[in-house]
Amino acid sequence: MSESNDRKLTMHQKAVLIQVLRTFPDERVSIRYSPSVADGHAYAQDFLLVFRAIGWKVDDPEAADDPTGTSPGLALIVHEAGLPPCAEALRDALRIYGIEVETRCASSGNLEIRRFVLTIGRGC
Repeated sequence: MSESNDRKLTMHQKAVLIQVLRTFPDERVSIRYSPSVADGHAYAQDFLLVFRAIGWKVDDPEAADDPTGTSPGLALIVHEAGLPPCAEALRDALRIYGIEVETRCASSGNLEIRRFVLTIGRGC
């Protein structure tokens, strides 16, 4: 992926996300990215800055292998019970900017105590 095509959140997008998501205090999330994607780590860092700015409990992004290379550009991995309101707000705010986010379900054991996991894979 060339540098000009690298995905990133603009300062304005970060500010809007912070404003929208601050109404959901004390959330616990994880961020994972595909190490085979050139802009994956930097894009994950953008989301980390947003989540930390609003006080969410989040660790540094983790590299997660995607052996098939099929993971979407962005996905929210959630409990089988459905998308929590904080994740819905994140998804809806990103869609305003034409950033699509896929939703996938996982068993509760895979999410530990996190509300959701944001994964970053190949861009469009």
